[in-house]
Amino acid sequence: MATMTKAPARTGHTTFEYQARDRAGKLIKGSLEAGDSGAVLARLKSQGLAPVSVTESKAGKGMQMEISLPGGNRVGLKDLALMSRQFATMVSSGLSLIKALAILAEQTESKKLAATLAEVRAEVETGIALSTALARHVGVFPPLMINMIRAGEVGGFLDQVLVQLAENFEAEVKLKAKVKSAMTYPVVVFIIAILAVVGMLLFIVPVFTKMFSDLGGTLPLPTEILVWLSSAMKIAAPVGLVAFIVWAATWPKLKHREGVRNVLDPLKLKLPIFGVLTQKIALSRFTRNLGTMLRSGVPILQSLEIVGGAAGNVVIQRAATDVMESVRSGQSLAGPLAQHRIFPSMVVQMMSVGEDTGALDAMLHKISDFYDQEVEATTDALTSLIEPLMIAVLGGIIGSMIIALYMPIFGVFNLIN
Repeated sequence: MATMTKAPARTGHTTFEYQARDRAGKLIKGSLEAGDSGAVLARLKSQGLAPVSVTESKAGKGMQMEISLPGGNRVGLKDLALMSRQFATMVSSGLSLIKALAILAEQTESKKLAATLAEVRAEVETGIALSTALARHVGVFPPLMINMIRAGEVGGFLDQVLVQLAENFEAEVKLKAKVKSAMTYPVVVFIIAILAVVGMLLFIVPVFTKMFSDLGGTLPLPTEILVWLSSAMKIAAPVGLVAFIVWAATWPKLKHREGVRNVLDPLKLKLPIFGVLTQKIALSRFTRNLGTMLRSGVPILQSLEIVGGAAGNVVIQRAATDVMESVRSGQSLAGPLAQHRIFPSMVVQMMSVGEDTGALDAMLHKISDFYDQEVEATTDALTSLIEPLMIAVLGGIIGSMIIALYMPIFGVFNLIN
């Protein structure tokens, strides 16, 4: 079966297309970045492949240049969820890891994930453990996935771990999709309101301003404010556009810095209405990930370290660190959580019962299911509340601007009468 391997471009390297045969005699086609063809041959041989041909790739030259769209080279959680489900199905059906990885690399839609899986397959063929091969691509596969697969390999239940991973990722994708769909309408209406106001101030109000100056007389106060805003918008609009572009370019890098997260993450939890939603999402993610890792046999200290960083909020990460210290000293798991306000007493008590009964993983999944339902109910309530409010606000703003524009004209009609 033919597979395609593509490595990321590197400065000073050339892309080479190759054909090689694996140990089973199957022909493999792909591309590699290297300084010369000799380096490609050496790399193929180190992977246990028998080179058939190596030629310099013509892709990327002239009219044959490949155009990469923004975001097209990213691996999303949905891609990992689908891959995990397919991987679990194939492994539980008796397919070898190498065969399953080859099929996944061929049929996945994400180009980056396909290329990475092809590299993982080649590394597994050399005798490297699957978890070790995945760990070499930490930018693609999260630590939670790597450690769970490592535990499955050691315990001999890799297929079960892959099923748990698939269920975990699918639940996370469903949760994100629910929140995203609920917030889409208010965001779209808000953007339309801003564009409508800016458009009126830049293009419609100046037309009326010239007409007002021809009529003479004193303008009503609302109209004077509108005219002033229109003049100010001619300066503010270009500045705001530049500021937005700079923010859009720098924010994705800044938002992950520790100093920024230490300020913003606690504020997210204190926001009216949305703070409760953020808390429920973080709790659902934390309990689901922790329950999945404990059920897969990952040591509890290692699990806490991983799920704390994956919770998406530094407040929960600090709580996980406190729990790690408590467990390391031989104390309970649930005790330190009571000191953090983000964990409701129900969560603490349920985790304590889970510890006492030896069913902590099952209890954590029950908590996660509860908060998934809570997030769904909260987003539905927010949607039903925000939609009429946004329509009323948008109508009020546009209506007020129209009234302010026509007030001088009404005054002229009154004088004529």
